[in-house]
Amino acid sequence: MVESAILSELLPWLLPLLVGYGADLLLGDPRHWPHPVKGFGHAIGKAERLLNRGSQRLLKGLLLVLVLVTTVFIALKYCTALLTLSPWLYYPAASLLVFWGLANRNLIDEVKAVDKALTNGGLPAGRRQLSMIVGRDTSCLDENQIRTAALETLSENLSDGVIAPLIYYLVGGLPLMWSYKMVNTLDSMLGYKSDRYRLFGRAAARLDDVANFVPARLTALLMVVVGGSPRALRFLFRYGHRHTSPNAGYPEAALAGILDLRFGGPATYHGRVHKKPWIGERSRVVSQKDLLRACAINQRSTLVMVVLVVTVLLLQGGVLLP
Repeated sequence: MVESAILSELLPWLLPLLVGYGADLLLGDPRHWPHPVKGFGHAIGKAERLLNRGSQRLLKGLLLVLVLVTTVFIALKYCTALLTLSPWLYYPAASLLVFWGLANRNLIDEVKAVDKALTNGGLPAGRRQLSMIVGRDTSCLDENQIRTAALETLSENLSDGVIAPLIYYLVGGLPLMWSYKMVNTLDSMLGYKSDRYRLFGRAAARLDDVANFVPARLTALLMVVVGGSPRALRFLFRYGHRHTSPNAGYPEAALAGILDLRFGGPATYHGRVHKKPWIGERSRVVSQKDLLRACAINQRSTLVMVVLVVTVLLLQGGVLLP
């Protein structure tokens, strides 16, 4: 009787998680469907054009981050409180928000689309398709560089787009999950070191670094576990901290170890060449098989993370304790 009552209290957390994860696994994010992140991007873009001028750009950028992240948290907190008054409204809405908050299927589909474009349309098509998911200049990349960049994006965004949202869902439910999504969107749009964003986007970039500190490292450990590669663990400690980002290097190092290849090196962003440190030891040709194996690592890491979240929730509720 007590256990049944506990499960009913956990159901508003567990059911949306499982339904949302299942929906992402099956559907991904159809390109023409509505999505809150598109709304985030529109709001950020409009605010940036209005505020990113004149003096005090650092302060303006900080205020923008605080206002948008706080607004999302309060709005989600208020909406979920209202929705819980009616289970018929809450469960579909909460499941949809979890579904929108996860991006694993879409990430995998985008990486496979790069490989398909490269195979069927050659370098121009591969470069064009890759440019849709990376910030670097793709115009001069060769076939191997295109596939390598796709793998780097796959590993880094497993943390940003999947594992981190699940962690924040566990810690603070939908309000914290979607506050993180806003932080990540702010960084993806403003967190550059170019002249335009160096000051205005600094707060967004720093907050994203803090928000992803734990998720990036946990993502790398999950990849090591599901990949069953001792080399990946060695790469994690040897190369993870060498990336110019305080977080991106860890999942990249784990995948480099699993596949026994090398990431990093010179890359062009906004007309400037950045000499990114090498992550890994073996410079070799990246194959389609490598891409498919990396996609499988993403799927298994996500599944394990969902199981971990469910287990922690059940432990917190005392369901799995004697």
